[in-house]
Amino acid sequence: MNTPTPQPERPDDRLLDRREYVGVTEVSGPIVALNGIHNVGYNELVEIGDGRGNLRLGMTLEVSEGAAIAQVFEGTSGLRLSSTRVRFRGEPLTITVSPEILGRAFDGLGRPADGSPEPSGEERDVNGLPVNPTARDYPRKFIQTGISAIDGMNTLVRGQKLPIFSGSGLPHRQIVAQITRQAKIVGEDAPFAVVFAGMGIKHDEAMFYLRSFEESGAMGRVVAYLSLADAPSVERRITPRAALTAAEYLAFDLGMHVLVILTDMTNYCEALREISTQRQEIPSRKGYPGYLYSDLASIYERAGMIIGRQGSITQVPVVSMPNDDISHPVPDLSGYITEGQIVLERDLDQRGIYPPIAGLPSLSRLMKDGIGEGMTRADHAHLASQLFAGYAQVKNIRALASVIGEEELSTLDQTYLQFGETFERKFLSQGIDEDRSITQTLDLGWEVLSVLPREELHRITEEEIRKYYGK
Repeated sequence: MNTPTPQPERPDDRLLDRREYVGVTEVSGPIVALNGIHNVGYNELVEIGDGRGNLRLGMTLEVSEGAAIAQVFEGTSGLRLSSTRVRFRGEPLTITVSPEILGRAFDGLGRPADGSPEPSGEERDVNGLPVNPTARDYPRKFIQTGISAIDGMNTLVRGQKLPIFSGSGLPHRQIVAQITRQAKIVGEDAPFAVVFAGMGIKHDEAMFYLRSFEESGAMGRVVAYLSLADAPSVERRITPRAALTAAEYLAFDLGMHVLVILTDMTNYCEALREISTQRQEIPSRKGYPGYLYSDLASIYERAGMIIGRQGSITQVPVVSMPNDDISHPVPDLSGYITEGQIVLERDLDQRGIYPPIAGLPSLSRLMKDGIGEGMTRADHAHLASQLFAGYAQVKNIRALASVIGEEELSTLDQTYLQFGETFERKFLSQGIDEDRSITQTLDLGWEVLSVLPREELHRITEEEIRKYYGK
């Protein structure tokens, strides 16, 4: 049975319970279980000593009367059941927030990782809450990413959650870095920041992102939280929450418009699955815990705008699809919670088209509310609809041509194939450092549509045709 050991009082924690316990009931992977303790709180910080004077930090995952289960961020290697010392700190995990965090890089738990000292400021609990639906302001304003396939056809709206669905070897990190460098609020003199959270990413990938931000001059408006691949996987549970806590401070305390990049959410979910397995919970689809949906929602729903507040939080999570399977639990559930998805297509990538954003599976459900007169341009909605319709016809004709051969196609079908090639090579494809304004994107869309005969343009008005077609 565990026995409490008195500890000397320290001036900075007089109000905390200073009881320390020697010995734990069970150690399994990153999890330790304790019995015979005082009642502790959910998400309470735990200090764990290995008997040799080394302290590790952990957090309670489950609590009941006189018992608790905690995850250890630094892992449990070397811990012995009889000599492990445990002390509950009576407080949740916090990070420091202040204007000084801009331009800084931190680890997955919010500790400085760039060689600079800890910023001075306010301590905030990382376990924030989703935005109350009754307090939400409806997203209506456009964020320009400089990428035509997004701005023109899958427009990102301020306060939206728009994930990128990618696969192994596809250039999602280049797209994420490009969005981070180029994203801006158009037509407003509004402070803008990017909070970047990397979960389970390799060292070279982390260096790629940081170097890209620094070389483009964007680092001054970026806050990075990096949980690298060699860090304990349980740290990934905290990383997106630490990043969103910083984003909430920048948005709702400082009035900034914040774009949050979360990569890779599949790595995050793998950490959840690992912890769930160690806790011997009943698995759901593909071994993931049954609460995967609600856990993802607790992250995604921390985006949005609040009535009466100036700032906003927009999320672009990156979700890897194992074996390019869009029905895998992580992208599947992410699609239910978020307002659309940007899907990367392997066929386009293999043909050398960057960014390889699929024309038809991609979707922005809030696009209709963030475009049009006074936001982008009056013809935007009709133009995007016509481009979608034309490209859908191209897909049908390509499928037909694969059966009967292109030489058997009609003249109109041949024209559509030409339109499809022009659409992919001129509109979808662009340079990795090419930053297109929304006007350039829309004009380029009209240039591509001009390949089709006028009588095929059923989704745009005669006035728009007279103004833009063929010019």
